[in-house]
Amino acid sequence: MSAPISFSGRDIVARRAHAPHTSMFLRMLVRAAVLRRGRATSALFAMVVAAAVATAMLNLYVDVQAKLRREFRNYGANIIVVAKDGASLPSDALARVDSVLSGRGVAAPFGLVVARVADGQPIVVAGTDFERVRQLDRWWSVSSWPSASQQALIGVRALPTVSPKNQAVDLSFQGRTLHLNPVGTVQTGAAEDSRIYISLADFVAWTGVQPSTIEIAASGSPEEVSGIINQVTQTIPAGDVRPVRQIMEGEARVLGKTRATLLASAGLIILTAALCVLSTLMGWVFDRRRDFAMMKALGASARLLNGFFAAEAAVLGAAGAIIGFVVGIGIAAWIGQVNFHASVVPRLSVLPVVLAGSIAVTLLSAILPISLLRRVQPASILRGE
Repeated sequence: MSAPISFSGRDIVARRAHAPHTSMFLRMLVRAAVLRRGRATSALFAMVVAAAVATAMLNLYVDVQAKLRREFRNYGANIIVVAKDGASLPSDALARVDSVLSGRGVAAPFGLVVARVADGQPIVVAGTDFERVRQLDRWWSVSSWPSASQQALIGVRALPTVSPKNQAVDLSFQGRTLHLNPVGTVQTGAAEDSRIYISLADFVAWTGVQPSTIEIAASGSPEEVSGIINQVTQTIPAGDVRPVRQIMEGEARVLGKTRATLLASAGLIILTAALCVLSTLMGWVFDRRRDFAMMKALGASARLLNGFFAAEAAVLGAAGAIIGFVVGIGIAAWIGQVNFHASVVPRLSVLPVVLAGSIAVTLLSAILPISLLRRVQPASILRGE
């Protein structure tokens, strides 16, 4: 048999002395909320609104950033690696880039030469990896992608000159001829419309020229993309690594404005809620002056009264945060479906932030009412003055 558990007399007395105080404290909190339901409800509603907005904005802030970055990746590369002095990149350059990316983006190689068609007209021919390009440049308008050797993708502006009747094409470069079958067209509104694209294997075998450019669509924050640029620069010293300014600056500008809008909206609503809570707590002090005067007359210290009032404010903030968090998740999901046509993933990591923020707002709002509470004079109030 196990030995009986014994408590010292001092422990028992301490627990019994502490229990009534705790029970009385909780009963006073409940009584304050029940007897002044109107004021408590208005303050709670204000905190629910603030917590719901903060929850929705924080969820959207995290989720929308990821969605916007994913959308920007559909607009093509944000980093370009170009061989210095017009030379070719090392044969293992693409493998080095893939090693740096480690799943944080996609890269596609490009080799360019000027060849001639049968009538002697010059045409730019690009060799690339079509599978990688399909992932990198999803914004390209392509009728059909090549899938076999000696198949070509022809720009819409080059098509009337190179293959007006969609017939086979013979290209010559430095005395070597390549026979191609057009399978599709590409339209981008840029230089791609005037080129012929063939597979990289056909390009290297025909010209003997290695790729001179690698386009990279790197995912992540601006700081992470800058880190990738630095790593690629160190990995490929023979290449000139530079960001695509239009993409990166546009992405940073959109993300910055989105972040500023979300934070400003949340801050404005939280400030409004804080003012509402401050007004409610001020009303509580004036309505309950006799109660606080009676407590002081019975020997309650200023520290106890301040703690009691702060506890009321903290409970109000915590209750509003929990209810508002649930409401905010629903608001974020609705905004995601209406504006982005995609679901916004609920993030439980936001709850501690909202909970701590709500309690902080109510405690800050309680500073002024607590200062008024200290000025309560039991004698004059109990005499009716």
